[in-house]
Amino acid sequence: MNALGSHRRHPAAIVIVLLLGLVATGGLYSLLAPRPAQAAVASTDQVAEGAKLFLANCASCHGINGKGGKAGAGPNLVGVGAAAVDFQVGTGRMPLSGPSVQPARGKVLFTDAQIAAMGAYVATIGPGPSVPDSQYTKGDGNSARGNELFKVNCAMCHNFVGSGGALTRGKYAPTLRNVSGKHIYEAMVTGPQSMPVFNDQNIAPTDKNDIVTYLQEINKSKNPGGLSLGNLGPVSEGMFVWVFGLTLMIGAAVWLGSKAA
Repeated sequence: MNALGSHRRHPAAIVIVLLLGLVATGGLYSLLAPRPAQAAVASTDQVAEGAKLFLANCASCHGINGKGGKAGAGPNLVGVGAAAVDFQVGTGRMPLSGPSVQPARGKVLFTDAQIAAMGAYVATIGPGPSVPDSQYTKGDGNSARGNELFKVNCAMCHNFVGSGGALTRGKYAPTLRNVSGKHIYEAMVTGPQSMPVFNDQNIAPTDKNDIVTYLQEINKSKNPGGLSLGNLGPVSEGMFVWVFGLTLMIGAAVWLGSKAA
C-alpha cells in the first residue's frame, strides 16, 4: 500500500492522468461527433480536368495555385473545399463579371460535370467542406424544427421567410426563395460573402436538412392574407399604406371639396 501511495504522489502522476483523460475524451468525440456530409472521391482525370478549367477561368484572380491573386484580386481558396466551388459557380456568382461589393446570382456558365471537376481540383489545394450528400439536402426533415433553427440563426439577416435584406456597406443577404436545398446547405457550411460558417458542430447535418425543409415548405405555401408585398415586413407594408392609402385620402378630400363648392 505504501508503494502504491508513493506512485500516486509522484509529480508525473497528474500529467499521466490528464493525458489519459484527453485521449479518452478525443476517442469518444471521434466516435460520437456528427459526421460531415461526404461526397464521392474524385478521380485523377476529374482533378486534371478541373485544373485546366481553373487555370483558364479562375487563376487570373485567384492565382495559379489558388492562394490568392495580387493586390487582393481574388481570395485564397485553400480550405474552401468543393462545396464553395459548387455554390459560387453553380449559382452563377463566379466567374465574377466585374468588380462589385458582393457577387450576385447570375447565369451558370459551366455544366455540372465541369463544376464538379473544378471543385475536385480546389479540394486538392487544401481540405475543406465537400459537396453534401442528397441525404441532407432533399428537404424531408422536420419543418417545424427548421423554422425554430432558421429564426434563431438566419432570420436576422435573411428575413423570417427568407426574402433577404440589406446589410452594411452596400452588402445584402440574398433571398432564399426557390433556392435549391444543396446550395442552401453549401452556403451554411462555407459562409459565402458576409455569411458566417455553420459547421457541423454549430448546426448538425440533420438540423441543416430541417432548415432546408422549412424553406422549401415556404416556397410551396400560399399567402392566406392576399398580397404579400414581398414578405419584407412592416417597412414595405407601411410604405404601401403611406403611398396608396394617403393618395386615396387626398383624392377623397379633393372630391368632397369640389362637391361642396
